[in-house]
Amino acid sequence: MASSPACWRLYGEILAREYGDPAYRGVHRLTVDSYAVQHPGEPSPPAIRSVAVHLMSLCLVLERDVDPDYATRALQALARTRERFHRLAPPPSLGAVTVADVARSSSAPEHARMVRAWAESAWSAWAAHHDTVRAWLSND
Repeated sequence: MASSPACWRLYGEILAREYGDPAYRGVHRLTVDSYAVQHPGEPSPPAIRSVAVHLMSLCLVLERDVDPDYATRALQALARTRERFHRLAPPPSLGAVTVADVARSSSAPEHARMVRAWAESAWSAWAAHHDTVRAWLSND
C-alpha cells in the first residue's frame, strides 16, 4: 500500500481506536479492507493479491451480509490461491469517503456508521470490477 504519511497516521489512529476499545472493534474488517482498496499501490504480485482479497472481503460483507469474522477466515484461504488473481485497473476515484472522514468520528456508533459509509464508498468505486470479484468468489 502506498499512502502519504498523514494518511498513514490517520489510519494508525483508527486502528489504535479499534484495537484499544471493544466498542469500536466490530467494524475492523471493513476498516482494513477500505484502506487497502483505496491504496492499491504499484502493480506487483503482493499488491494485486491485496486488492483482490480486500475487494472480495468487501463483497462478502456488504453484498452477501457475511459475518466479518467469517470473511476474515475465508480470506486466509483465498489469499493462498494467488495465481488466479490479475491486476484490476484502479478507478479514477477511489471513493468519496476516506480515512479522514472516519478519523473525525467522536463516538463508537458514529465510527461504525462512518466505517460502513467508507466501505460502501470504496466498494462502489471499484464497480467496473464487481463482476470479476464475484467470479473470484464463486470459483471457491
